[in-house]
Amino acid sequence: MKGLYAKLEMPKPAVSRMKYLFHTIFLALLFGLGFCSIISCQQVNGEKVEITDSSLYPASDPENSGGWVLNEALSDEFEGVELDTNKWFIEGQNGDYYIWKGRPPSQFAPHNVIVEDGKLKIRTQWEPEYEFVKENYADGNNNDAYGIFEGKPLPVTTAGVITKKRFLNGYMEVKSKAGNAAITSAFWAIGYEQELDVFEQMGNPKVEKGDIWATGSKTTIHDWSPPAQRPTWTWAYKNNQLPFRVADDFHIYGAEWGEDYLKVFMDGELVAEVTQDELGTDWVLNNPMEIWLDSEIFKWLGLPHKEELPVDFEVEYLRVWQKPNDHLLARQFFGFEGPILFEENPRPLTLLPESSVPNDYQKFWLIDTASARYFSIVKGQYAKGVNSLAFSGLAKNEELPIDKVVALSPEGALNLPAGELTLSLKVWLDQGRAVKKLHLSLKDEDIHIPVDLAGLERRKWITIEKPISKTTPSTSTDQLKIEIRKEDFPPIKAAKFYIDDIAIRK
Repeated sequence: MKGLYAKLEMPKPAVSRMKYLFHTIFLALLFGLGFCSIISCQQVNGEKVEITDSSLYPASDPENSGGWVLNEALSDEFEGVELDTNKWFIEGQNGDYYIWKGRPPSQFAPHNVIVEDGKLKIRTQWEPEYEFVKENYADGNNNDAYGIFEGKPLPVTTAGVITKKRFLNGYMEVKSKAGNAAITSAFWAIGYEQELDVFEQMGNPKVEKGDIWATGSKTTIHDWSPPAQRPTWTWAYKNNQLPFRVADDFHIYGAEWGEDYLKVFMDGELVAEVTQDELGTDWVLNNPMEIWLDSEIFKWLGLPHKEELPVDFEVEYLRVWQKPNDHLLARQFFGFEGPILFEENPRPLTLLPESSVPNDYQKFWLIDTASARYFSIVKGQYAKGVNSLAFSGLAKNEELPIDKVVALSPEGALNLPAGELTLSLKVWLDQGRAVKKLHLSLKDEDIHIPVDLAGLERRKWITIEKPISKTTPSTSTDQLKIEIRKEDFPPIKAAKFYIDDIAIRK
């Protein structure tokens, strides 16, 4: 998480704010009444997303040549007089903190989250009367207290907000202005074992030789896969010679996050990019992420002075766009990259990016103890992402001692419509004696899908497609089973093989 463990003014859109607000309210009423058929609907990463006629397109693609669709569950124009808590979690509200209470000596305080003048304002202020929590926060070699620095009071409060929804791949953009003090203004995102800092900025750092200047912006990718040890960054872009001070005016900052690339934009202009091909297995941006907007003290860049405060990190809007696709399965889960999310359930307040503990919010593949000797999710052998499901483990001359090797998705991992569907998967066979068949099945209708492996070309990812006919939609208990049966094994040691990118399309 953003150092948590280490951790250009553009013309306004053609549609005015009030017109956009009216349009959004009108659409919300339509959707609330179930009129999705009146407005075009498409699938984005397996979820239905309403496509409006809004002309609010990315600054990097004002003509929308990329076919972007605004994800309204994550986007916010910050109109009104308070933050929409259906979309946002506010650190400290009702005494609840998600993951942490801020970077000490500063502490998140909910009263510093302000919506006014069509903007979100993350305020930092000097509050000697504020009751700071009596605890320390361990961060690498530091173990700092809130409200105190080197034994003396430093009563600085800040704020942080986090989207309640996550998203997988797309374009995220803010129009913002940093606070003019030694306090960060940050636009970042975290997901399972990953973090993307779209920017960390500071309006008035006190350390000139640091890595963030008043005319600078820093973008970083962090790897939080266990063991989460520093340095966690896998890629960074630092520009400390911008033609403007980040605290002087509003500019547009964006990041286009694809399956295997990241592009960074300022005022619609591409300023940096990196691909998975360059990073290899250090490419960690493979799972859905939530978005954070916050301010923190970075003591290594100096402390904010009492005379500088209060200051605001101001955000005119957050917009997230995605591209329609026909996936009916959660791509990261059925690509073996990370958990499947059940976002209808609350995200646990203690859920860390590196946590692989199943709960009501995130669930993982189920592999029983006997099967776990032969089935495992491995890193480094992949068609996409960095992981795949591997079959291996048979010793020399060993016969399979169990009847079946099984990997099972959690119940509710499938949400398939009735009708004619196509299942696809990618398979890599090593040289050696092949297992004859792989068996996939859907629980609800007991649909059995045999996959022949005999005769496939070796040491190459092969795409296999199979038709599925479903007479009823999935129920809340539907799940996918991947099974290898003893009867399909060769008489002598079976060769390794790998499975990746299971998908179902209509």
